[in-house]
Amino acid sequence: MTVRTRFAPSPTGYLHIGGVRTALFNWLLARHSGGQFLLRIDDTDAERHVEEATKKILDGFRWIGIDWDEGPEVGGMYGPYFQSQRKDKYKAAVQALIDAGHVYRDYSTEAERAAEKSAAEKAKRAYRFRRLPATDEQLAQYEREGRPYALRFQVPTGRTLVLNDLIKGEVSFSTDEIGDFVIVRPDGSPLYNFATVVDDADMKITHVVRAEEHLSNTFPQLLVFEALGVPLPAFAHIPYVAEPGSKTKMSKRKTEEYEKKGVLVYLHQYIERGYLPDAVLNYLSRLGWSYDASQEIFTRAELIEKFTLDRVNSAPASHDQDKLFWIEGEWMKTLPIEQKVAGVLPFLRAEGLLSDPDGDADRGRIEAVILALGDRLKVFSDILKLGRYFFTKELTYDVDAVKKRLRKEGVPQMLRELDEVLAGVEPYDLATLEKAVHEYAERTGRKMGDVVNPLRVATTGQGVGPGLYDCLFILGREACRARIAGTIAMLEAGGQG
Repeated sequence: MTVRTRFAPSPTGYLHIGGVRTALFNWLLARHSGGQFLLRIDDTDAERHVEEATKKILDGFRWIGIDWDEGPEVGGMYGPYFQSQRKDKYKAAVQALIDAGHVYRDYSTEAERAAEKSAAEKAKRAYRFRRLPATDEQLAQYEREGRPYALRFQVPTGRTLVLNDLIKGEVSFSTDEIGDFVIVRPDGSPLYNFATVVDDADMKITHVVRAEEHLSNTFPQLLVFEALGVPLPAFAHIPYVAEPGSKTKMSKRKTEEYEKKGVLVYLHQYIERGYLPDAVLNYLSRLGWSYDASQEIFTRAELIEKFTLDRVNSAPASHDQDKLFWIEGEWMKTLPIEQKVAGVLPFLRAEGLLSDPDGDADRGRIEAVILALGDRLKVFSDILKLGRYFFTKELTYDVDAVKKRLRKEGVPQMLRELDEVLAGVEPYDLATLEKAVHEYAERTGRKMGDVVNPLRVATTGQGVGPGLYDCLFILGREACRARIAGTIAMLEAGGQG
């Protein structure tokens, strides 16, 4: 059997990392098995459709490296791959279900259904919609009136449905707990529990791997599969992604709250901040799946080789931004300098920090800054947070650093003396700079920390960063002397930075 998996997102907005993880598990299962991974766009709900959302989905998958064998922009023998373009498929399936007596026209009004629900509540019994009695004459009258109707699947009662889920294990459900469900709205549009079965059957999907929130949908779908007389795929329901350090499901409504805490939940946020695709892929693969007790870093090839559903945890996995950041750092270490330069360039350009828009004239300085930052550079946007002062004429001072390092008696005079030291350093290179500053400290009887820390803040505006001598060398003699002069003026004027 050739394994065929699919991911079927609704184009209603940005890709949530939980959805990307689900797609990734489908993709890995297909690639591990030598099968096919399909991408299908569930765009039957016109009210929730967001323009350009499909493009965001496709671009997001391309960025992270999840390719699809069939689907939008690729095609395939089981297309079309947009549900809005598959109406003929749904009409044929609906007619087959009507002919077999599984589906009926439901002319009930909202008021009638509300009355039924109210009566059930008063009788203290669970409300499950069942076909309301109507004579042939009444049905004919409704048709003459043009009364709107939905198409409902008539659920057989008194049965127990059993699902052998590949992650959850055996799960059973009574059909008495399933009301007759709508498969086609009065406007003719199909609903999820019907359309997805038709699509999965038509596209020969062998494994439905999806979020556990769909587990309750599976039982109505089993009835539709059965009624259509098509083979059942295997089902695997993945536990949800929980909030950091919690078992509470991450909520899209709390996106702003998460972001304030530095927790990113949408794929585009990682793209915009300059994360590496391989790092995000690596992290998401480990979110609820493990190969052994020790390995954390996996290449794409290793994931494809080692991924199996039986190693997916049946309990929710907590999103861990710190762990992702660590994995990102490990992947960043593997990049050659050329790729790091290419990665930071868009961020420097966007901030207008390059003298040359193409970056060629600044490339030497960019390389030097990246090398000086070393392992501090975790994501490409860090170049702005950690290295902005290398590319600006004006300093932005860290207020706390000014207070701690510069607001001390004798510091302005010491900076004047250090300015003279920098003016006379020859050649102006790392070794000579370090030697000159050490000799100054010894000559004046000062501790190195009392010299190095004020000089760092005076030339970079920051209390921490790359090695001081790297900073002095990369900035250059004239820039350092100008900044020292500006810092002295700021201190003497009583500024806070």
